[in-house]
Amino acid sequence: MKTTLAKTGQVERNWYIVDADGEILGRLAVKIANVLRGRHKATFTPHVDTGDYVVVINADKVRLTGKKEEQKNYMFYSGWFGNEKYVGVSDFRQRRPEFIVENAVRGMLPRNRLARQMMKKLRVYGGAEHPHTERELTPLK
Repeated sequence: MKTTLAKTGQVERNWYIVDADGEILGRLAVKIANVLRGRHKATFTPHVDTGDYVVVINADKVRLTGKKEEQKNYMFYSGWFGNEKYVGVSDFRQRRPEFIVENAVRGMLPRNRLARQMMKKLRVYGGAEHPHTERELTPLK
């Protein structure tokens, strides 16, 4: 039996669309991260980007369980003493709802150059409108 490894030029990429309306954030992020990595394909190779493109709509309506809506904070640190800032989920939901989904997916990808390349295939939109209407988008289950 021979193991076949995918090569960068041989990868066929599809486009998937995900409606985040009412979906739980962590469970949604796992599905998206697996598609971005290519784990759903038979030709999955860990050291090659075999993943597909993912378009997420309605990111502002994603759901958090428990008391995370009030208690969860994102920390930002500038590198200077005393300059760490905490921003809550509700603030991001109003100003930049795409960040909530992008940050959750980024946390589920490996920490290397390949993951940064995979994140470029993720398109997140706060509302229901997106500019990818001319593409053939397959709904992600």
